[in-house]
Amino acid sequence: MAKLTIVAHIKAQADKIELVQAELKKLVPITRAEEGCLQYDLHQDRKDPALFLFFENWESRELWQAHMRNQHLQDYQAATEGAVAEFMLHEMTHIA
Repeated sequence: MAKLTIVAHIKAQADKIELVQAELKKLVPITRAEEGCLQYDLHQDRKDPALFLFFENWESRELWQAHMRNQHLQDYQAATEGAVAEFMLHEMTHIA
């Protein structure tokens, strides 16, 4: 199984930054404890506080997909419905 890197780009609505940040932070300890999670780091842009980025490393794509089906992600989506302006997800392979 090949390691998978995920880069998730989340842009909050300007008036919902604090809500999105709080909900994203809730995901960190739960996800770090999941099987296959090697790294799960949340970042906030210094110039644009509405922009958040997750940098993740997983043992395999299969274990990441299991993570994506977990209840805590469904809870996050429900809590932030209408608060996220943009979401982009990149599945990356380490090459050097």
